[in-house]
Amino acid sequence: MADRGTERTARPGRNGTIGYVLMGYPRMTELFIASEIWRLEQNGVPLRLFVLKPRDEERHHRVVGEIRTVPEYLPTAAALKAKPFHQWIRQNVPRFLPALRREARRHPLRVARCAAWAVALAVEGRKGWKPTKVPAREFLRAVALADMLHDSPEVSHLHAHFAHGTTTVTWWASIISGRSFSFTGHAKDIYERSQNPGGLLARKLRAARFVVTCTGANHDYLESVGVDVPVHLVYHGLNTDFTRLLAQSPPAAPPQRFRVIGVGSLVHKKGFDLLVEAVAILRRRGVALDAVIAGGGGDNADEIRTMIRERGLTDAVTLLGPVTQEQLLDEYRRSSVFALPCRVTENGDRDGIPNVMVEAMAAGLPAVSTPVSGIPELIEDGVNGVLVAPESPEALADGLQRLAGDPALCERLARAGRATVQERFDGDVLALRMAALFRAVGE
Repeated sequence: MADRGTERTARPGRNGTIGYVLMGYPRMTELFIASEIWRLEQNGVPLRLFVLKPRDEERHHRVVGEIRTVPEYLPTAAALKAKPFHQWIRQNVPRFLPALRREARRHPLRVARCAAWAVALAVEGRKGWKPTKVPAREFLRAVALADMLHDSPEVSHLHAHFAHGTTTVTWWASIISGRSFSFTGHAKDIYERSQNPGGLLARKLRAARFVVTCTGANHDYLESVGVDVPVHLVYHGLNTDFTRLLAQSPPAAPPQRFRVIGVGSLVHKKGFDLLVEAVAILRRRGVALDAVIAGGGGDNADEIRTMIRERGLTDAVTLLGPVTQEQLLDEYRRSSVFALPCRVTENGDRDGIPNVMVEAMAAGLPAVSTPVSGIPELIEDGVNGVLVAPESPEALADGLQRLAGDPALCERLARAGRATVQERFDGDVLALRMAALFRAVGE
């Protein structure tokens, strides 16, 4: 199939509003996005929020309640797996038909162009003779977004978070509506080929005005694609809610018993199975310790629970489940070391720089992790934390045992880690870079 997206979309007007396009909002797991939005507002960047999926979480972080911009939700698209393709189309097209008719009248060639791409992608991604429904859903959402933008002339530029479906929708909506667009790439959305099949990532890069990413490793990877588009490195930084909590909460006394904390969903890339195995090794070595893992479910949850039970660690490893930021800070204060033995999975999924690692270091914990993805950009082994070999519970156990036996080392690494976060991961400072990028769009 011919290459796509080789021409950039129309240049926006000066000082326009930025349309943020998100898959879901608000989300408990995406506090970094909410913090970014709030900080951009504080820096005077006018925003509109366009959300592709209906709100499905009632809980939200404190900063969400302080964001002035009211989210606007697109029509709901049914789950893709629920029905065969023809039934799914019959069920969903009526919801989007009014917008499709209006945009087809306004911009018939642009709509036809995006529809042709959607059909081509559906055929490219087919399994057997059945085309994939994903491009059809993204096309309908793009048309609906373009229709909303028709009544929002102040929006001159679109920005999507995550380089997969959200950016596809934003790209096609930018073509139909005549806006420029950019996107932020994070982790598996740029590395997993299934997220952007058929060279789709390169096509999005060619079409974008600029691209943002949150680690130097991601930056180098995106530049290696060989597309001439500016790629900007902007770390997430410490989120707003946690920054405030730290300022309001005095440091606590060190715990009496060596306590390890890990934070994150129970998914394979986090390496919590390695942490459980390391605790078992340390118990056999006679090291007295406890471990807690805070976070929601995931595809590795059953395996981790089984490991804890089979290794006789029910009294040593606790799965806390999801916690609030306030509860998380309390858990950090009660712990001795933060551990997150991240890995790159077989399909290429990986963390960038885990936000919880930045939080733990800001809270005064020495961090133990692995030198994968962007983590070495945060942790320098022996200077402000400890890096151990990936996929090695023995190496992780060695690193933890070293810290358990050397309180002075723990304190030195903790001080250096806190300084690193203050100097390089200040969320307010990093938000200024995002604001500057958006202001430069209209220049």
